[in-house]
Amino acid sequence: MTGAPHIPVLLDEVVEALDPQPGDVLIDATFGAGGYTRALLERGATVHAFDRDPDAIAAGRNWRETESTPPRLILHSHRFSEMLDVMRAAGVERVDGVVMDIGVSSMQLDQAERGFAFSSDGPLDMRMSQDGESAADFLNTAEESTIADVIYQYGEERQSRRVARAIVAARPLATTGELARVVRKALGHKPHDKKDPATRTFQAIRIHVNGELDELSQGLSAAEHLLREGGRLAVVSFHSLEDRIVKRFLREASSTPSASRHVPMVAQDDPVFSKVSKAIKPGAAEIDRNPRARSSVLRHATRTSTPAREAA
Repeated sequence: MTGAPHIPVLLDEVVEALDPQPGDVLIDATFGAGGYTRALLERGATVHAFDRDPDAIAAGRNWRETESTPPRLILHSHRFSEMLDVMRAAGVERVDGVVMDIGVSSMQLDQAERGFAFSSDGPLDMRMSQDGESAADFLNTAEESTIADVIYQYGEERQSRRVARAIVAARPLATTGELARVVRKALGHKPHDKKDPATRTFQAIRIHVNGELDELSQGLSAAEHLLREGGRLAVVSFHSLEDRIVKRFLREASSTPSASRHVPMVAQDDPVFSKVSKAIKPGAAEIDRNPRARSSVLRHATRTSTPAREAA
């Protein structure tokens, strides 16, 4: 395998934002099936690719660029929140660009045995790294109130208590199909509904099991420390919780003063990022080709010479 079976969303826009040049050193923080990495390699860059999923790393080892001299694709079987330490250990202090594609990959969604989707029945797993607590472990042992809080906080499900109560009553749960049926029964499911009522609960449990929002915050901080002056950050998110974190990070890092006439202007620190983009969304043609792109949002920015802030 020398290429990627899935085309990532907003690919042209991400490549334009990163503007890779021959010899650039870039980080693909979420390698997955390698769609962004392939495009960056074709522009002459060297790519350090991170993924906590051992299947993604194993597939990447078959790429010819891993065996070139020197290698143009360097794979790291780590969470992208760890990339600052990993890159320094590899002798790389600064990079020219970082791209992040947040959330579950198409490759993971399409494998029923990974337990991410309710479109096909599989074990209730959802672990990106394939180790640690699974979704079944969490749902079958956690307190009802804890499950409700997770579904409310990460799924923005207003009826989270009803869902949690139904889950506890149905324990033990072993498959994605069982969980989907429980949630649909608790919330009511009409065949003509545009959105499956289980969607929010599945999202919430996946985010919790993988610690995705903390991972995103830590990854953004790591990118801030690694990017050189003029280096570019591009982040693709797929739901409002992720996008809020990215938007807030870039707003604070660019030290944009409040435009409200009710808030007095105060002295701002020198910005860490500049040229912060507005939200970029896919066009109709891309959504037609790939319905999963519908909710995606790209935000990008350029690193300034200001020293990185202390990690929170």
